[in-house]
Amino acid sequence: MVTLDTILDLRLFQHKSGYRFSADAVLLSAFVSTQRLKKIADFGAGSGIIGLLLAKKYPSAEITLIELQEGLVKLAEKNATLNGLEERVRIVHSDIKKLKFGQDVLHTYDLVVSNPPFRKTKTGLVSPSDEIAVARHEISLPIASLMKSALSLLKHHGRLCIIHLPERLAEVMTAMREHHLEPKRLRFVHSDAGSEAKMVLIEAVKEGKPGLLVENPLFMYSEAGEYTEEMLAIYGK
Repeated sequence: MVTLDTILDLRLFQHKSGYRFSADAVLLSAFVSTQRLKKIADFGAGSGIIGLLLAKKYPSAEITLIELQEGLVKLAEKNATLNGLEERVRIVHSDIKKLKFGQDVLHTYDLVVSNPPFRKTKTGLVSPSDEIAVARHEISLPIASLMKSALSLLKHHGRLCIIHLPERLAEVMTAMREHHLEPKRLRFVHSDAGSEAKMVLIEAVKEGKPGLLVENPLFMYSEAGEYTEEMLAIYGK
């Protein structure tokens, strides 16, 4: 069973009891700030939300959504058509670790984005739903594999933007550098001004020079428990 949901100016089908997008996807798409992009890839695209939001944000860009789970691939295809983006959005049903890139594709992408599984396979509660488990735990997409595939797709000085857990920041940044992806921009996401960071947004540049900008933190909620002005702006309200 699926639901039809609306986010910003997108309509999206999602499985009612499977993996459903969260604010992470919206925050990641908003974090992308490059002015001009021609080719974008979304690793672990799910039902397509991040890639489709970026397709709207960059109306001349070609988007490739790469997703392992067949049920989510079908939803992404439906969602691209539903939003009139099927001519610019291509959905690839594949395991990112096993994806074979042709010579005409290697090193041609301006941007790779990913909202990857956050949890290691032996940590936390694993969802009884395979769709949710694969999306949240590194069952099929370890950090090193994500970096290796991003390196293969990105052109020189192409960018990788991901969202991850602050507790794994050192691990993520180490993996980036091991794959010639230099961390250049960080932004921590907090529930409110009195809480620890719950997520971190990271941008890396392929073969970039050292030099890291830590942006002002993003607070999602005010003391009154309502969305902050910045969050309202991100959601177009």
